[in-house]
Amino acid sequence: MVTFLPFPGYRPAIGSEESIGDRISPPYDVIDPSYLVELQGHAHNITRLTLNPDRDKRYRSSRQELDRWIAEGSLKQDGDSFYIYEQTFEDEGRKMTRTGIVGILKTEPYEDGNVVPHEETFSKVKADRLNLLRDMESHLESIFGIYDSFNPELNRKIRDNAMLVYRYVDSDGVEHKYYRLFDEKICNEITYELSDQKMLIADGHHRYETALAYSRENPGSEKKGYVLATLVSSADPGLSIRPTHRLIKTESISEKNAIRKISDSLEIKEVSEEEMEESLENWMMGLMFRSGKCYLARYSGEGLWALDTYVAQEKILKDIYKWDEGKSRVDYDAELSSVKTKMSAGDYDLAVILNRPSLNAIWNLSMQGKRMPKKTTYFFPKIWSGFVIYRMD
Repeated sequence: MVTFLPFPGYRPAIGSEESIGDRISPPYDVIDPSYLVELQGHAHNITRLTLNPDRDKRYRSSRQELDRWIAEGSLKQDGDSFYIYEQTFEDEGRKMTRTGIVGILKTEPYEDGNVVPHEETFSKVKADRLNLLRDMESHLESIFGIYDSFNPELNRKIRDNAMLVYRYVDSDGVEHKYYRLFDEKICNEITYELSDQKMLIADGHHRYETALAYSRENPGSEKKGYVLATLVSSADPGLSIRPTHRLIKTESISEKNAIRKISDSLEIKEVSEEEMEESLENWMMGLMFRSGKCYLARYSGEGLWALDTYVAQEKILKDIYKWDEGKSRVDYDAELSSVKTKMSAGDYDLAVILNRPSLNAIWNLSMQGKRMPKKTTYFFPKIWSGFVIYRMD
C-alpha cells in the first residue's frame, strides 16, 4: 500500500516588498550558474538552502539559514494540509494544465512493490543530497510521482475546497498555482483512495532513494520515514512527457566507421534533416552526424529492446562509441532546437534524436521490474521548489 498523508507544511510568508517569485526555483539540478546568481540575489530564495552559497560550510549554513527564516517569521507553518499544485503551459501549441497533490509519502523499499522506479540512479548524487538531509532534517524539494486515479466525486471535492495561496508565471510562460486543502474529511479520503494504489516515480529517483536511506538511519522517528511528494494522476490531461536527446563526442571512431557499424545492428535510412524530423515518429530514432548526414533508424525487439533509449544506450553508446569504457562523452538535451544549434557549431560527433516516451510503455516496463536508462523521460514542466517545506525535527 501507498501511505500518503497531509502534513503541517512551512511555506513563505510574503513580505510587502516581495513576491512568491522571489522565494521559489526550479529543482536544484536544472539551474544554470547565471540563473542561480539571480535567484540567490533574493534573501529568502529556496536555493539559499538547496544550493547554499557558503560552500565551505554548505550543509550547516543551510540549516542555520532555515532556522533563522522560521524564527524571523519569513516562513509560516500551516496545520495538517495537502497542497494542490497546478501548472498551466503550452505544449506544441496546445494549452495544458497538470494538477498534482502535494503531501508526504512513506518511504519503503522498491522490493515491496508499492513505490516503483523507472530509471537508474547514481551514488554520487545521492551522497550529496543525503548529507544535506542529515543536517537540514527537512525535505526542501518534492519528488514527482504518478498514481492511477481518484473517483470523480473526490476530484470535485478537491476542486471546490482548495484555497489559492500563490500564483506565479515563470520566464517560460508556465503559470504556477498553489492551493491549500485542509478539510480533514477530504484529506482522509485522499489518503484512503491512494492506500491500495501503486506509485510510479516520474522524477526524483535520487531524492526518493536518499529519503529512504535517511529513514533507515532513523528507525525510531516516524516523521523521518516520509518524503515530500507531488502526485499526479496517470489520467491527468496535462501529463506531458518529452524526450531527452543524446549528444556524443568522441575520438575513438570515425564517422564513416560509426555509420557502418550502426547499419550492422539497426535498420537505417539516409534522409534530409527535414525528412528526419517529419518522419521521426514512424521510426525509433533519428541520427544527426557532425558532417550533416542524417538517418532514421529502428530496431526490432521486445521489452526494453522496444525502448529507444535502451537501444541507443546498448547498441550505439556502448557497442560502438564505448561510452561505458570512458572513450566517449555523452551529454543530454531535451530541446531539439538546442541540439541542432550544437551540431551546427560542430560541438559533437553525433546526436541521437528520440521520440516522446509512451507513459503506458514506461508504466508497464516499470511494473515488470525493469529499470530504464537515466533521462529516459522528461516530464514537463518541472516541479518547482520553495512553495512548501516538510520539516521533520
